Amino acid sequence: MDKFYIITNSDKDKDFQITNEIVSYLKKNGKKCQVQQAERKLEGAYHYTNPELIPEGTQCILVLGGDGTLLQAARDVVYRKIPMLGINLGTLGFLAEVDRQSIHAALDKLIADDYEIEERMMLTGTVWHGDKIIGQDIALNDIVIGREGPLRVVRFKNYVNDVYLNSYNADGIIIATPTGSTGYSLSCGGPIVSPNAAMTLMTPIAPHTLNTRSIIFPEEDVITVELGEGRRQVQEQGLASFDGDTEIPIVTGDRIVIQKASASVKILKLNHLSFVEVLRQKME
Repeated sequence: MDKFYIITNSDKDKDFQITNEIVSYLKKNGKKCQVQQAERKLEGAYHYTNPELIPEGTQCILVLGGDGTLLQAARDVVYRKIPMLGINLGTLGFLAEVDRQSIHAALDKLIADDYEIEERMMLTGTVWHGDKIIGQDIALNDIVIGREGPLRVVRFKNYVNDVYLNSYNADGIIIATPTGSTGYSLSCGGPIVSPNAAMTLMTPIAPHTLNTRSIIFPEEDVITVELGEGRRQVQEQGLASFDGDTEIPIVTGDRIVIQKASASVKILKLNHLSFVEVLRQKME
């Protein structure tokens, strides 16, 4: 690889010390590198990273921060189809493979073209109010449909390919990708799935029942979740959240249609370890 681009989280890299070290190292080895700071943007076509600023011919995007920063960057630049490598400056990371102590070794592998590329599926969610679309976004980890306001369970009606599946009285519903299976879904009792698989997981959040489990669907299935009425037939308010970041408000009767995105994220792997080996290390 010869042309690099860095997306950096200034909250994790104070004064851009690590960012500047990487730029200097790459340029010392005769490589090109540009930098963009990830900053929250409230309106427009992107959330944190402007994909149009990434030069044509860029071969690798280095994301400095943690899993959250990588999720944000992936959603913004996915359609550029450039492989990404996360450098973890935070705590435990499943996505950001490289830690502070391994940065130079990782860069050497990239320069020597010693890497693998994993394709990670994403989800798109389209929120409908009647026959009108009120919001749409994309997620690498998960789309969460939850209640808003007082602490009480809400009814969620679930459909698969327009066929009624079931209803949950719960705090919310998580629709996750295999990548997201080690995130919020896992903490709610969902299974761990190999990240390069292609399937969709449905996991209820604190369901008011004794026998509710996660359900796994093939990648081509289209899942619809409708926010039901509350107790005493009152209108409920909720939120559709994408990767724990952007949110779209919903009310009773609104529905979100979730399906596999047309684009996938390319994640660089340097350690050549299997998913089982990585999982064992994380669990030790």
